[in-house]
Amino acid sequence: MVFIKKRSHIKYMLLISIILLIVLMVLSATFGVADISFVNAVKILSRKLPLIGEFISSAGIDETHARIIVDLRLPRILLSALVGAGLAVVGAALQGMFKNPMADPYVLGISSGASLGATIALVVGGSYSFLGVGIITVFAFFGSVLTALCVYNIAKVGNKIPTITLLLSGIAVSFMLSAMVSIIMIFNRSHVEKIIFWTMGSVSAASWNQVGFLLPIILISVCTIISFSRDLNVMSTGEETAKSLGIEVEKVKKSIIFMCSVMVAACVSVSGVIGFVGLIVPHSIRLIVGYDHRVVLPFSAVGGAAFMVICDTIARSAVPPVEIPVGVITSIFGAPYFIYLLYKSKKKVF
Repeated sequence: MVFIKKRSHIKYMLLISIILLIVLMVLSATFGVADISFVNAVKILSRKLPLIGEFISSAGIDETHARIIVDLRLPRILLSALVGAGLAVVGAALQGMFKNPMADPYVLGISSGASLGATIALVVGGSYSFLGVGIITVFAFFGSVLTALCVYNIAKVGNKIPTITLLLSGIAVSFMLSAMVSIIMIFNRSHVEKIIFWTMGSVSAASWNQVGFLLPIILISVCTIISFSRDLNVMSTGEETAKSLGIEVEKVKKSIIFMCSVMVAACVSVSGVIGFVGLIVPHSIRLIVGYDHRVVLPFSAVGGAAFMVICDTIARSAVPPVEIPVGVITSIFGAPYFIYLLYKSKKKVF
């Protein structure tokens, strides 16, 4: 009975969190060069809702403001929320699987693969598109996927994937790909600024096509990873214990690594490299709701989305008309937290 009450309490907390996230996203839509009130933003967005929209009066709504919110700000806010949710869930899953609080979405070197793909696209011709999605996004996505496959095959020992080997393979491949990016930059100096800006992480080029590309990947991947919550709970006690309890550890690890790789590839391909989201959000969530992955993973998705929306709002509103790459803002928040984790780990060792 206590468990049922507790579970019901968690569901209400999650529902309230989602509502607060929606309010935050609407509030974020009011920030920018054009001064739009919260009430008008609610009206503009409500008009786009099916069934409800036809009952919303358009009185007092500037059509220019409506276009700014619907065509510019809303896809950017949704894209940042999806990226934040994806990276946070990946961070929570990898930390649980590796039993390492320092694990983050880029631990497998996927970001370096995306950077190489994006760099090649920028040099070849970044203005092209494929099925409505920019060629930079396409190259970055496939660069990420190929890197994940490369790391996986290097680390694979028979039918097993040793954790240490996987991490070391990710580090080695990441350094190699970063060196290749540097070489390309040396021979293509005219593109250096664009490449550096992309690697800093930004959703300034957000479009509805990118939202449509990312949304199904994030939804499917997050739901799949959440379905492994119980397995992650058992695996956190040790792989031998998990095996003795009937968990197919290697199968679970392969499934989680695959879904995490696809999700990170998709996120990085549309936003560039945005650090620390998958590191600090899961830790903050665990401090609030505990260590049960059935709770941590969905709350990480909401928390990651909220964190990215806040950071991107700061990035585009702090010093107008100049825009700060959102990856810089997340690093400003994340780096001190990372140092805190290192200090805490050092105290445990000594």
